[in-house]
Amino acid sequence: MVMLTSKELIEQAGISRATLNNYIALGLLPKPEVMAPEGGDSKARRIGYFPDEAVTVLERVRVLKDGGKTMDQIVEELVGERQAPSTSVESQPVTTASTFSTAGPVTAPRLTLIDFEQPSYLVNGKFEVEWWNDACEERFLEAGRKLSNEMSDRSLFTTFFGGSRLSQASGRLEMLRFHLAIAKVRLSKQALFSIDLGVNASQVQELGSIYDEVDPMTSREITFTEINLAPDGETPEWYRLYAAFFREGTLFSYVPAESDVDALVGLLSRRDLVIRDILRNRKPYLTPLAVLVADLQGSMKICVELPPEEYFELINDIWDAMGSRLRSYYATHGKHVGDGLVYYFLPQPDCNYMANALHCAHEMRETMREVSSAWKGRKNWLNDLKLNIGLDEGEEWFGTYQTPTHLEFTVLGDTINRAARLSDFAHSGTVWISKTMLSKLSSTERELVRFGIRHRGEGGEEVLVPQSYGGISNLLDLSKPEHHKFQDISGMTVAEILDI
Repeated sequence: MVMLTSKELIEQAGISRATLNNYIALGLLPKPEVMAPEGGDSKARRIGYFPDEAVTVLERVRVLKDGGKTMDQIVEELVGERQAPSTSVESQPVTTASTFSTAGPVTAPRLTLIDFEQPSYLVNGKFEVEWWNDACEERFLEAGRKLSNEMSDRSLFTTFFGGSRLSQASGRLEMLRFHLAIAKVRLSKQALFSIDLGVNASQVQELGSIYDEVDPMTSREITFTEINLAPDGETPEWYRLYAAFFREGTLFSYVPAESDVDALVGLLSRRDLVIRDILRNRKPYLTPLAVLVADLQGSMKICVELPPEEYFELINDIWDAMGSRLRSYYATHGKHVGDGLVYYFLPQPDCNYMANALHCAHEMRETMREVSSAWKGRKNWLNDLKLNIGLDEGEEWFGTYQTPTHLEFTVLGDTINRAARLSDFAHSGTVWISKTMLSKLSSTERELVRFGIRHRGEGGEEVLVPQSYGGISNLLDLSKPEHHKFQDISGMTVAEILDI
């Protein structure tokens, strides 16, 4: 029987390695037969081989997809054909271990990253370690050493590569090249060294030289390199270091070179399972962040005026329209009661998270005008749809709450409470921001922002004082019952964002 390597199969079928692994996980293809490559290899590497009929199966998958069938329908059809009983003994095919005699998707317990017995960790865009498994601590950290609760103290280069264990590995330089090639896509050299890496001058020089040498790894497909984790002069310990890319960060996993990697690679191709595993087991951490809270003004009145199905349609229209803005500024959705929203903006390698929150709020206000115009035309009503937005920043604990069906991101601390109060304080679709947050923008970023305070003149006319701030206690009469809820932010100094 003619056998094909996975590389040959990928090239002939015109698919990616991630797609191949996904088809194996779905039961469309059998697991490859792992054996030594033809011709031998001094390093005793092993390669997965597929029967040549795998090409035919992949061609059928392509034809069915082109015909409009979903993957679930394709799996049901192709796997069902293999499971269908024969009408006679003579018609039953003779099968061997290398043919498609499997009964469909694997039914063994699902592998999770939590169960994975080899080191794995997730880094964010600044290459700070957001999640790691027990094997990572045991293999790469010195005895008794734990990761910091503060995200700013979790640089990968300090946490693992700065320790004595990985620094002695023969493959240390290859590991650094691999990581820095991935980091180079979003993390500039200037941004890399603006982070407190916690390494000495010679290590900084080494990292800089490697950064200049490597090409950025722009592909988002699952990729790997081979490294020797044993110190020089000792028996080699060859591993495959895999990298899988997600919106939440980059996941690195180490697998012994001669082990069966199909289960892991199949798992890494399932983004939903990977991220769910990580988020369910990620420990809360202390991080700087900005918070945006937005509420639909007059939502109770609008809810009364609209039929229930149209009210829900309106709310969905609003958040759908905001979606692209929120994604482009790296916003993370938080929990909010009612028809408003909360979004968190975390530090990014190539942009200011506070500026992201501010620009996002400004664009949301512009987008709301478009939604309002569309609904005015549709309903022929006089309602102006407006979002009242509050912004603040701070350093808080960031984590998740779990329910049996989903996860919710949340922040514990005063920052979200202050932003929510500023959203209540805002009116007529305005955006209000704390002086603390606005002052932490760079001078260049702040020059782009028009802000100020509106006062009432002696004749009751509105007077705008640009580029100025005001205290909540001076802007409101806190003795009035309707203003009692602002007592807890009475000491805040704030400004209205007029334009950017």
